[in-house]
Amino acid sequence: MNNLKRLKEKYTLITGASKGIGYELAKIFAQNKFNLILVARSEDKLAEIAKELIEKYNINCYIFAADLSSLDNVKKLYNKVQNKGLDVSVLVNNAGFGKLGLFHKTDIETEINMINLNITTVTFLTKLFLQDMIKMGYGKIMNVASTAAFQPGPYMSVYYASKAYVLSFSEALASELNNSKISISTLCPGPTDTNFQDVANMKKVKLFESEVMKAETVAKVAYKGLLKGKRIIIPGIKNKLLATSSKLMPSKAITEIVKKLQSPN
Repeated sequence: MNNLKRLKEKYTLITGASKGIGYELAKIFAQNKFNLILVARSEDKLAEIAKELIEKYNINCYIFAADLSSLDNVKKLYNKVQNKGLDVSVLVNNAGFGKLGLFHKTDIETEINMINLNITTVTFLTKLFLQDMIKMGYGKIMNVASTAAFQPGPYMSVYYASKAYVLSFSEALASELNNSKISISTLCPGPTDTNFQDVANMKKVKLFESEVMKAETVAKVAYKGLLKGKRIIIPGIKNKLLATSSKLMPSKAITEIVKKLQSPN
């Protein structure tokens, strides 16, 4: 049995699946006949999406409504998946958010929730489902970071740091699993047309005034990269150049550039 067929016979779990990149990925996986487990906070929205995908593509689709910034909810999610006997062959850790503002003025509770969702939840779900994949002998994990992972981010210091963690963590795991049939990919999109900028209060910053990628385009690149087992997936030439230049430029210089692009108006 080829690897793609084995992946499709199990389940693909996507967090943050109700909007943006997560939703677009859910559609692409469904189009390609992957069975799905979709996770987000809104049960009504998830039910609507599941109905659409089941009717259109004739796949199996389970939904779990949960706020994954709570570690208890992460444990409950995993236990529910186990109790239903659903084997996960593909995990997409997509849920996450950011917030714009000076660190000394931003709300600490919001930032702790951000750290929990962007870092702790990604780590915990990766740990749990990776252990299951190792027992199965195959699987794929894609953790969603950002081009923010490649440099510090003034006015979004916690968010940028959280995505740097995701990239470093995922690259290390990819190396550990190098000789196995399990791949770890990191998706690093740049500015994308989703509700991220609304939640982060970034609609008027310069970073989003220039052309942004469509979530559908990002998802297509992500899907192809995941199946190929690419370690780092950066959609778009401009974003690839940004990631490369951030490694070549002095840290202070690139940080100042980011500061100008994200300066609140």
